[in-house]
Amino acid sequence: MSTTQKVTGNIQPPNKDVEILKQNFPNCFDKNGDFDFDKFKTQLSANEINFSTESYGMDWLGKSYARLLATDETNTLLKEDEAFNQKEANATSENLLIKGDNLEVLKHLSNAYYEKIKMIYIDPPYNTGSDGFVYEDDRKFDVPTLMELSGVSEERAKRILSFTQSKSNSHSAWLTFMYPRLYIAKHLLKEDGVIFISIDDNEVAQLRLLMDEIFGEENFVSQLTLVNNIAGRSDSKDIAIAHEYILMFQKTKEYISYGIDLTEKQLKEYRYEDPNGKYRIQGLRKRGSNSRRIDRPNMFYPVYFNKQNKAVSIKRNNNNDIEIFPRLSDGKDGCWRWGSSTLENKIDLIEVRLVKTRNEYDLFEKVYFNSDDGEKTRKLKSFLLENKYTSDASTSDFKNYMPAKTFSSPKSIQLLSDLVRNSTKNEDIILDFFSGSGTLGHSVMQLNAEDNGNRKFMLVQLPEIINPKNNKTAYDFVKNDLKVDEPTIFDITKERLLRASKKIQEETLKIKILEKQKEIKDLEGQLNINHKEEKVKEIELK
Repeated sequence: MSTTQKVTGNIQPPNKDVEILKQNFPNCFDKNGDFDFDKFKTQLSANEINFSTESYGMDWLGKSYARLLATDETNTLLKEDEAFNQKEANATSENLLIKGDNLEVLKHLSNAYYEKIKMIYIDPPYNTGSDGFVYEDDRKFDVPTLMELSGVSEERAKRILSFTQSKSNSHSAWLTFMYPRLYIAKHLLKEDGVIFISIDDNEVAQLRLLMDEIFGEENFVSQLTLVNNIAGRSDSKDIAIAHEYILMFQKTKEYISYGIDLTEKQLKEYRYEDPNGKYRIQGLRKRGSNSRRIDRPNMFYPVYFNKQNKAVSIKRNNNNDIEIFPRLSDGKDGCWRWGSSTLENKIDLIEVRLVKTRNEYDLFEKVYFNSDDGEKTRKLKSFLLENKYTSDASTSDFKNYMPAKTFSSPKSIQLLSDLVRNSTKNEDIILDFFSGSGTLGHSVMQLNAEDNGNRKFMLVQLPEIINPKNNKTAYDFVKNDLKVDEPTIFDITKERLLRASKKIQEETLKIKILEKQKEIKDLEGQLNINHKEEKVKEIELK
């Protein structure tokens, strides 16, 4: 389950962009393998492709260095923790927890897991100034080498090396830290993959531009707003901050959202039932913008209802048929959501009800819960406002598995479960390379237990030393309870996953036992009924 790193040969993440160019435009490369852009431009111009003279992008001190880090070879080894992995409880596990610098780990994964990851979720440092983020880099480049490798001037090379060695937490330092990790992460995603990144106000603007550059602006899906502290935090002078963000980008347009479970309130809406199953009703008259007759004149037409046989039709079949038009709340002409041909094809889904407040009949669509046309899930909303997503709920959940205050601000199990449910199916692989307390892994195991899935997770966590001055509770727990000589965050991640796995297995076993007990009880009841029937037959024969 856990691994450590030692020095070994060179590993370099693949560059898919260059591969594509070589495959489709081999004539644009010279004998040395250098790309001839002018030749490339000439060939595209022959196909009447216009080149823009304007450009829009993002630059920062260290960008060229960040690009170098993204493709620089790694000299490390992923070594299996054989003693741990050979234990009976761990021998068949397909999940991975990796200890080490996530940039180094990502470079190792970039070969074996190239385009195999379905979903990535990360909760990187927010660079708030108080979260402990500083840029630290043990790579030793001199000025001439950096100038040659990254193509920058001497003056810029000096400035870059200065800030990489000064433990900076500037915007430039944070972007230099994030760029290579996100660059490799993109190559790990499948074509229909998706990435979620938690962030707050400090870097959300910079991160959005960075993701536009790496993933492409056209692959932006949403900037989700997570209300994680309804009361609001008092760390701002004028505003009580109650939210943060989750940026969502797809790898390509092939990504499909599966939705998340309906809430209890939404399930209660399916309070009607007919031979086809439970359903809710939705008004067929269009509401909101473009709902007037003049907005959509083709959607204004009469529908006929026979009160005696309850028949609905777009044609009058009887002189007693009631004519129903789409009317706005003020009585003016409105429009239907469907055209007449669509309504005719879906006539069995139409229900007519008398609206007492208006004293007139109106049309409603029947949306079934258990039909192909119905809704078993709902869309993930861009505004995440649910108690189960809050920091209080997250901390409470964490305390069910781990001692209180051993980890600050853990993420919500329910939130990450919903993100995973929304974007993955059975057998998919989910990656988190800023795993922290291990909530993503916990969520995947919990979700698999609920829907009998077989998703796999891969978590990466740096063995960050726990400072007893900053968190004595966490330090003492790892030192005294877990018997670790040098306590790190990784030890908390690992222990949380072990405890969550054990508890989920125990709860799953209890559910299976209860189900079997119910089956046996039902069978015994059926046998008793059959026995009584046999006795009645014997009496009848005598």
